[in-house]
Amino acid sequence: MAYDSRMGYDPDRKLTEGDVHDLKPDGWWGDDGMLFREFTFDSYQAGVDFAVQVAALAEQQGHHPDIHLFYKRVRLNYFTHDAGGITGADIAGAQAVNDLVDLSAKPLDGAES
Repeated sequence: MAYDSRMGYDPDRKLTEGDVHDLKPDGWWGDDGMLFREFTFDSYQAGVDFAVQVAALAEQQGHHPDIHLFYKRVRLNYFTHDAGGITGADIAGAQAVNDLVDLSAKPLDGAES
C-alpha cells in the first residue's frame, strides 16, 4: 500500500511477514498485508447470523474487519489502514473470531463431547 499522509500512516505498528506467520491464529492466512479467513455454513442465514456476531464483536473491540457475505460463506479480512498492514489489533481480532467460533461449537451445558 502506498503512503498517504491523510491516513496518518504509522509503519512502526505494522508487523513483519514473519511475525504475521508466527502469530496468526489457526485457520487464518496472511497475504498482501491482509489477514483473512473464509468460513462455510449450512445455510445463508447461518452465515448472516455469524456476520452479525462478528460485527458486534468488532464494535466491542473498536477494530473492524471487512466482512464479505456470500451464499453459505463469509470471508473476513483484517487490515489496519493507518499502519498500512497487519498489526497486533488484527491478530487479536482474528483470535477473538476464532474464540467466537469455538464457543459456538461447544454444547450449551458445558459438557465436552
